[in-house]
Amino acid sequence: MNKSLVFSLIDKDIAVITLSRPESRNAVNEEIIEGIEQTVQKVNSEEQIKVLIVTGSGQAFCSGGNVKDMKAKENIFAGSPNELRRNYQRHIQRIPLALNQLKVPSIAAVNGAAYGAGCDLAMMCDMRIACETAVFAESFIKLGLIPGDGGAWFLPRAIGYGRAAEMLFTGQPVSAHKAAQWGIVNKVVEGDQLMDEAIHLAKRIAQNPAQAIRMSKLLLKESEKASLESMLELSASLQALAHQTADHHEAVDAFLEKRDPNFTGD
Repeated sequence: MNKSLVFSLIDKDIAVITLSRPESRNAVNEEIIEGIEQTVQKVNSEEQIKVLIVTGSGQAFCSGGNVKDMKAKENIFAGSPNELRRNYQRHIQRIPLALNQLKVPSIAAVNGAAYGAGCDLAMMCDMRIACETAVFAESFIKLGLIPGDGGAWFLPRAIGYGRAAEMLFTGQPVSAHKAAQWGIVNKVVEGDQLMDEAIHLAKRIAQNPAQAIRMSKLLLKESEKASLESMLELSASLQALAHQTADHHEAVDAFLEKRDPNFTGD
């Protein structure tokens, strides 16, 4: 999509975006923000895409905001308090708003340090696979800041309030293996196996019917805010639609005939 973010497809149904600013440890810039927005729009509109993988190039996943810009009070960090507030809303906060609208499951393949907004970016994904050298840190407080990108909303939903509080209030880094113990990541693998493992998980998801995948993602997102009664109503409505899909009928036939299903997305 641009030089700071690379978009690719695997087997036509798995999308991959790679943050491509290794010289800055993949610090977030406007091109990355725009690239994530454009990717979500593309994935949502192309129903054959079933999963999105997010990863970084080089030794880091994402280092978050550019501290040198903070020091110089440049770009997003320039201006009066009101201007700074608007800058956050007009720039970095577009990432959580976009990813929260993503209609397919997302996997963060964390290839290294995930600090500040980079840690939050990983938490904005549904699942996380980490290499052994990955490190997660809600490092904002070490700079006298708070997560201005919405991380305080995503973090406790991903790992629970207590662990989120510890990360947020201390700012101390969490290793990949500790992250696995805490439930931050689904799995830790050696560095050269990271993308293979992320793709393997994506393929396990993508072997299922496209419409059912998107409906399941919608239910999970709605469960964060809906009452049980509302969830039951939505579940019944979506299930009624799922029963009418060709892929449901194919799945039932394949189960009874003891063969692999051939899904078409219909």
